[in-house]
Amino acid sequence: MTVTGRFAPSPTGALHAGSAVAALASWLDVRARGGRWLLRIEDVDTPRCSAQAEAQILHQLAELQLHPDAPPVRQSDRTARYGSALQHLVTAGLAYPCACTRKEIEGALRTAGVLHERHGERVYPGTCRTGLQGRPARAWRFHTEAQGSHRIEWTDRRLGPQQQDVAREVGDFVLLRADGLWAYQLAVVVDDAEQGITDVVRGEDLADNTARQILLQRALGLPTPTYLHTPLVRAADGQKLSKQNGATALDTSRPLAALAQAARHLGLPDPPGLDHALNAGPATPGLSISDALSWWTAAWGDRWCQGGRATLA
Repeated sequence: MTVTGRFAPSPTGALHAGSAVAALASWLDVRARGGRWLLRIEDVDTPRCSAQAEAQILHQLAELQLHPDAPPVRQSDRTARYGSALQHLVTAGLAYPCACTRKEIEGALRTAGVLHERHGERVYPGTCRTGLQGRPARAWRFHTEAQGSHRIEWTDRRLGPQQQDVAREVGDFVLLRADGLWAYQLAVVVDDAEQGITDVVRGEDLADNTARQILLQRALGLPTPTYLHTPLVRAADGQKLSKQNGATALDTSRPLAALAQAARHLGLPDPPGLDHALNAGPATPGLSISDALSWWTAAWGDRWCQGGRATLA
């Protein structure tokens, strides 16, 4: 099987330093094993996405010489596939309609004495599992306990053994939102399977999604890729660098410098001549981007892909 990875940015803004780390890591991971690197534009949340942001992302990747091996795939073109997956789950008794608002869910949790922690999950209390009681459906949820085991164990290539009881720690999560948009969890699982993704390399902030995605993969009869979650790039206040907190757009006018910053964050050694290339004038011959990428590809392979198989550092 051909090793196939992907980078899947959301076009809600330009790439930033954290995005560059994820993009470079996923590119190096497949290049180190002679695989294919695909680009998926995750524009399922259409109100927040724009063609301008997508164009900027594509330009930034081109400046970094991180070229995909096929034209980009856009989630906005794939809604019929998500609908088919949801229908499969409904038919199998693994999905159900939900009439609850966020306010009602929070009220039910407070009544049960469950306090919401900042950045934590609001564990759905299962209110609509037994029916809507005459109320109109607003969303569709995955029934986490309907197919038996909901305690998921997996090994992250960087973080090591992981586990999560999805029913207890997350609850019945949304597949189709109340605003009619497809939820990330369902879309990414369907997309990864159809694109033949064998190895997912992405930011550590997404590690908590993995158990939900594995549960969905099993429910839909889809293969489970390997996972490697990269260290986060943080702002001065310690928060994850993100578009939501105003992360500065990645400056690709000096692409080698941007790549070097990302590679150092991944713990990769500098290629010979890097400092000279970064400090020399633009007309001075020196280390090329292609040469630097080749150096980092070999370094990544030595660290994570020895013998052609991913190994935990």
